[in-house]
Amino acid sequence: MPDLQFVSTRGGAPPVSLSEAIAQGLAPDGGLYIPTRLPTVDAAGAAAARTLPAVARAALAGFFSGDRLQSAVGEIADAALDLSAPTTAVAAAEHPLYALELFHGPTAAFKDFGARFLAESLQRLESQAPTPMTILVATSGDTGGAVAAAFHRRPWVRVVILYPAGLVSPRQEQQLCCWGENVSSLRIAGTFDDCQRLVKAAFGDSALAARHRFSSANSINIGRLLPQMVYYVASSLDIGRRTGAKPSYIIPAGNLGNAFAAVWARALGFPIGRIILAHNVNRTVPDFLKSGIWQPRPSIATLASAMDVGNPSNMERVRALYPTVSGIREQLSADSVDDATIRARIGEDFMRYGREWCPHTATAAEVYARLSATERRAHPWVVVATAHPAKFNEIVEPIIGRPVAVPESLDRLLRLPQRALDLPPTLEALAAALA
Repeated sequence: MPDLQFVSTRGGAPPVSLSEAIAQGLAPDGGLYIPTRLPTVDAAGAAAARTLPAVARAALAGFFSGDRLQSAVGEIADAALDLSAPTTAVAAAEHPLYALELFHGPTAAFKDFGARFLAESLQRLESQAPTPMTILVATSGDTGGAVAAAFHRRPWVRVVILYPAGLVSPRQEQQLCCWGENVSSLRIAGTFDDCQRLVKAAFGDSALAARHRFSSANSINIGRLLPQMVYYVASSLDIGRRTGAKPSYIIPAGNLGNAFAAVWARALGFPIGRIILAHNVNRTVPDFLKSGIWQPRPSIATLASAMDVGNPSNMERVRALYPTVSGIREQLSADSVDDATIRARIGEDFMRYGREWCPHTATAAEVYARLSATERRAHPWVVVATAHPAKFNEIVEPIIGRPVAVPESLDRLLRLPQRALDLPPTLEALAAALA
């Protein structure tokens, strides 16, 4: 039996090992997998590490203790996290301000870290299975492209991406539809919430799930969350070494996976101060923290499309860790930024700092700008830069008045042909497309 077991946030599924939780993605009762307790970590090892794979070995070892994948954690981290994630100083800022740049992976978004780690983990669990598994991915922008890149041409898996028609940027859509082979792209006539609902309905259909051996690569999958903790651990330790102070983070938030990774990293004891969630006008979380009433609602399309989530799945994990509203309020705060303000912040910070923000990063930069001077002086702040602005060139370039340089990895994808199938937002249509 593994040293640590994983249970559903809804309490209606039997405990499983980490490998089983990663392979299943979603618990049978519709909940999200969490550990029965937070493991101890090798804090000294993490502090001595200078690369993401080395940090991962120290920070994640407790989660894998006794699991099938325990002996492979190092090689998984080496293969998946050989990416740059620098925390760079915003040189012209009046107070200590940094940007955690998470856009240096193959699809120029933070999702690359989690998707690659999940793919390497499943490679070791599934490559010898008699029939391929099917990974269903609902995406509001960046997840699908990152998952496709991570799993492309792996013969033991089929990837099916569901994304909302007309509600992702042109370059995001290209990244969702340029793969072919073992990757299928389904353009759904609806919102991200419809895509997420279809994925959960497919998982809940026992006959369909058994036929296709479903798993998930959304942030509902714990295999995505664990590696996302790693860059927060590395960044916080790096800032601590450079400044002698504990940094606070402002995180663009949609489905709350990236933000919850930071929450978990802090709960494990790593030196992270305040965590502020920066939302667009999809205000479900800010309103919950204000009123104490959890009230999901239909998503609203915005410039920060990857954050257009009206019912964030990972709130289940937040509430499992901090069961009361007052407890959550002690750990998190949240703010909301509208499209006009996103545009203004992109322009103002380009003029002030010479930094090019994507619309998502701009929500975090705006929340930073709303802090009082006293708050900004109190300790280092880190704006989490979740995507490269070149993915949103049609928004950013007219504002800053110049072209945004396209990373080489993204440029290669933009030259490939597109393939997508249009579907209505029904389980019957999805089942037929999977047949």
